[in-house]
Amino acid sequence: MQYTIKGPRQLNANISLPASKSISNRALIIYALSGGSMLPHNLSDCDDTRVIIDAIRYMPEVIDVGPAGTAMRFMTAYMSVMRGTHVLTGTERMKHRPIGVLVDALRKLGADIEYIGEEGYPPLRVTGRTLTGGMLETPSNVSSQFISALLMIAPVLKEGLELRLTGDILSRPYIDLTLWMMREFGADADWSGSDTITVKPKPYRASEYFIENDWSGASYWYEMVALSADRDATVQLSGLMDGSKQGDSVVKYIFSLLGVKTVFESRQDGRLQSVTLKKSGRCVPRLEYDFSGSPDLAQTVVVTCCMLKIPFHFQGLSTLKIKETDRIEALITELHKLGFVLTEHNGSELIWDGTRCEPLPAAVIDTYDDHRIALAFAPVSLCHPLTINHPHVVTKSYPHYWDDLSKAGFLVEETK
Repeated sequence: MQYTIKGPRQLNANISLPASKSISNRALIIYALSGGSMLPHNLSDCDDTRVIIDAIRYMPEVIDVGPAGTAMRFMTAYMSVMRGTHVLTGTERMKHRPIGVLVDALRKLGADIEYIGEEGYPPLRVTGRTLTGGMLETPSNVSSQFISALLMIAPVLKEGLELRLTGDILSRPYIDLTLWMMREFGADADWSGSDTITVKPKPYRASEYFIENDWSGASYWYEMVALSADRDATVQLSGLMDGSKQGDSVVKYIFSLLGVKTVFESRQDGRLQSVTLKKSGRCVPRLEYDFSGSPDLAQTVVVTCCMLKIPFHFQGLSTLKIKETDRIEALITELHKLGFVLTEHNGSELIWDGTRCEPLPAAVIDTYDDHRIALAFAPVSLCHPLTINHPHVVTKSYPHYWDDLSKAGFLVEETK
């Protein structure tokens, strides 16, 4: 399937964003460990979250997470402390996404986990048991989701967990989000040093929980405002908080450098706020930024800078190579089709110095089974019509994205 997308001349939209996938997936694991009887409110309706809901609700012998890396990592730890034996598997790409660091850490805690195929990669056979816990040292420079998976099961370990992280700590805001949510459910968990987290053996408290909407999803609307030729472009987004714990809420700062201002308005109940995005007319001539705390924003910002012709040097991108696809390589390939020559450095940096090449006529963007490729490239249609292959991949995090684009005046047509 292909979609050809044409952006509107004027942009004025009121959008209800999807619930945060990051918060939803953490809330579900903590909810299940707390023994709660009521699911968290405003859960994400994306593929990743549905996988976890079905797994904790039905506990099937074989759990197929598809392409959901978060579900694979969180469920590996969760199943380690639950009764029964379960097989965790996924797509072919998932079977090539490393999970050895997490499995090694869980085994040190006494978990019973076997590799069914290649050592260090899914699928896994996990037999749950009571784990003692205690002190554990683990690398922290692969994926923060490994750390979050260990932390979320820590309150149910007999001795809790003292976790020492070695190496550069990537995506620290996501670890902080996990700790904050654990405390929301009554856990005693916090940093006890610059590289150490201590979680006491204190069971979770079952409670009602309301999930904020997704700042990652908001990033694509920031991109649209930045790229729109409409000087009065305005987008209102509901269900976000100014003091959000989501790491990707930093998008409001990044896009303040790319010509977009953010205005918050409180709702009467005080629980959530609406956000209005408008053009400020002020862009930096060149952008340098370290995405180690918010790697999921990188694709959005890279595409935006290219289309605004703002040279950049971005660092902290090493985790992009082990996502749904090698996102650095994918960005280089797809932006080359549009006439931009990007270079990679040290596997963690991406640079555009302004070098251009001849764009392909009627370029078609491939999505590599990666939702964020489709989500980040669609706003390019505000500059010129664009065709995207396999647009359905957005269901992984933003299922009603194409409907929202249509409501905002975009022409979205199936062309194949």
